[in-house]
Amino acid sequence: MSEYHTIARPYAQAVFALAKDTGDYQPWSEVLVLLAAMAVDVRIRELVQNPRFDDALLTQLFEEICGDKLFPQAKSFVRLIIGNDRVFSLPNIATQFETMRADAEGTIDAELVAAQSVTDAQKSQIIESLSRRLGREVNLRVTEDAALIGGAILRAGDMVIDASVKGRLEKLAANLAR
Repeated sequence: MSEYHTIARPYAQAVFALAKDTGDYQPWSEVLVLLAAMAVDVRIRELVQNPRFDDALLTQLFEEICGDKLFPQAKSFVRLIIGNDRVFSLPNIATQFETMRADAEGTIDAELVAAQSVTDAQKSQIIESLSRRLGREVNLRVTEDAALIGGAILRAGDMVIDASVKGRLEKLAANLAR
């Protein structure tokens, strides 16, 4: 929901500022991924919505589940999120934090979905080409999908390049239907 996206922004910016001050983004990334996973868990969602389960109990539950992953600032963050009824914004906070982290570190995650297996040489060539084009270090994840028939789809940030046979056929069908 876009509401959660908007609500998440100041929290993500605040956490990013804390992480930037220490120069270590990894602990916050790990905590935010864990908290986001908890926020989408059906059992946790039910407890958050249960009026009998107050903020103190919910905070205690989160702290027990997270264990040693929660360093002092992260514990304060959990109390703040729970106290402000923002638990359901945690997945968006985590996503926005990771986007800010990637910008700060000059990296981008890219996904290549190919109809056939991709060789290491092809992967290297794609990474090099994307790095030049985007001016960032590229982390490429490759998956196979035979339903594409042939070709591949490349996603990096907002950029999508659909060079699949399936995509071309769908585009042709849409043009013919006009």
